[in-house]
Amino acid sequence: MTLRIDHVVYGVHDLEAAAARFREAFGLVTTPGGTHPRWGTANRIASLGGARYLELLAIADPAVAATTALGRAIAERVAVGDRWFALCLADDAIDDTAARLGLAVMPGSRVRPDGREVAWRGAGIDDERRTPDLPFFITWDGPADVHPGAVAPEHPSGAKDVAWVEIAGDPELFTIWTDGASLPVRSVAGDAGITGVALVTPAGDLVVR
Repeated sequence: MTLRIDHVVYGVHDLEAAAARFREAFGLVTTPGGTHPRWGTANRIASLGGARYLELLAIADPAVAATTALGRAIAERVAVGDRWFALCLADDAIDDTAARLGLAVMPGSRVRPDGREVAWRGAGIDDERRTPDLPFFITWDGPADVHPGAVAPEHPSGAKDVAWVEIAGDPELFTIWTDGASLPVRSVAGDAGITGVALVTPAGDLVVR
């Protein structure tokens, strides 16, 4: 089984305000992603190329979001301000992973601004048993060029990849959850959740907190 970082989700109250802050503070360009009617959410994407990206995720329809585990988790996570929400791992054997962890594999999709559909199968994103320090899993359907991280814009920071992800939580539980996969994840003390993401740039690691 091959697990690798696909994207990291940053929960926000306001997509446009967050996009402006990411550009000003971190030199990251984001583009509109789309809406997720099933969850009542919407996103913007900071593509890093190489099938990796950062996702800004906000509640777009509070009424729908309140009825879903994901929507409620986003609302709770950003109650004290914008912050990292979850790590997503690309999984070449998502059905096996789901069976091992007792997760359901669910289809998902959204329509890009250019009208093309982005489709995937995911496991764990809206499972209430998943704590903020544990990743969810994804496998993408369709052509590779519709992957949100396929083509990176010219970021002012020159960001091109994820160097590492810093997570507070139980490292032993993380290892069990990911079946001992080798991942660029650093464990720190603190309340469960992602505390920082470092991006590869020509000037060295750029840490986004």
